[in-house]
Amino acid sequence: MSALFPHWSEELHVLAQSLVALLLGGALGWERQAAGKRAGFRTHMFVALSAMLFVCLGQFLVADTIGRYGENTMRADPIHIIAAIATGVSFLGAGSIFHDSAHEKARGLTTAASLLVTACIGIAVAVDRYIIAVGVTLLALFVLHTLHRLEKPKHPAPQPSVEG
Repeated sequence: MSALFPHWSEELHVLAQSLVALLLGGALGWERQAAGKRAGFRTHMFVALSAMLFVCLGQFLVADTIGRYGENTMRADPIHIIAAIATGVSFLGAGSIFHDSAHEKARGLTTAASLLVTACIGIAVAVDRYIIAVGVTLLALFVLHTLHRLEKPKHPAPQPSVEG
């Protein structure tokens, strides 16, 4: 089997990482979906998964190229992969932001930010930093769910009366 699939153990490890990234991204997405936001459960899962895959596949490409052509043939900068992930997620985040002219404010900024955090969680999983990934997921859930309650005013602002 190793001749047919020479990297099977590494690839099974990436599949296990995929499951972790999906679960952690899904936790944030579940909160966003429960809050009625545009980017919800599946979107956050895919952001975490894709960020994790970009990093893992980038690592494999570098290792394979060096293995095939020698160490002096390639210089790798993992920061470029992270920059590309941030660019892609920013594009998604921009799609979740809109101007609510009725209330004169932007909406979707927190969801856009949660997508960016979800990508970072996927990157943490890709580099086997599971404590960071789980810890950041819990912190993000605290910010999204618990701190949201502090932002809501206890008494709604009085509405102007319309006399006619």
